[in-house]
Amino acid sequence: MLRTYVAGPETATPPLLIVHGLYGSARNWNGMAKRLSDTRKVITVDQRNHGESPWFQSHSYPDMATDLAEVIAAHGGVADVVGHSMGGKAAMTLALTQPDMVNRLVVADIAPVAYTHDQLQFIHAMRALDVETADTRSAANAQLAARIDDAGIRAFLLQSFDRKEKKWVLNLDVLEREMPNVVGWPEISGSFDAATLFLSGGASDYVLPEHRTKIRGLFPKARFAKIPGAGHWLHAEKPDAFEASLRAFLPV
Repeated sequence: MLRTYVAGPETATPPLLIVHGLYGSARNWNGMAKRLSDTRKVITVDQRNHGESPWFQSHSYPDMATDLAEVIAAHGGVADVVGHSMGGKAAMTLALTQPDMVNRLVVADIAPVAYTHDQLQFIHAMRALDVETADTRSAANAQLAARIDDAGIRAFLLQSFDRKEKKWVLNLDVLEREMPNVVGWPEISGSFDAATLFLSGGASDYVLPEHRTKIRGLFPKARFAKIPGAGHWLHAEKPDAFEASLRAFLPV
């Protein structure tokens, strides 16, 4: 089973499950989970091939959805689910294939479509890191800066670098091989008929107007909202607005 982290009271049901994106971990969501755990149980996970969860030779959305179903089954059998980016696709796959396990769904800045870009440049940058000399955060950051200009992305990636063990806690080989699955979308029949919110960054181009027909076909009750000034990592860039959106859509 995936590595899970639980915060908040057990009494409020259903729990809230938060699913991170590519190269992320539950750790990226610590702050948001703590905020939301004042009134309900919040579960964060390390997805397969990430963080402290097991490594597998596959990284498909049906497999990720099965992982999430096991977590929900261990916490009462039904949950509200929030998924960001890759985690949003995993959450959508879960909702479409096992709808009885998902009470309400929030999909953060991703659509159920295949994208033409990949994220291999970050794998190449992580592989180029000299783990023997990256013994401080500043040293590791300086090395990554040679390949990644964005300081925020470097900080995000370095949360998955274990300096003590001198290794990345990401299964880079499998993630590279499975990248077509990650940026793609499995063909799934059926629909998820419960409340669904597609919450996007106002400055992001991941969820476009032309995606809405596909979204509404799979999620007939889909609602759409944007957070002004936020990009793809909307929960990190605009945490107050992100939290407010979740509380409005997912009242306990």
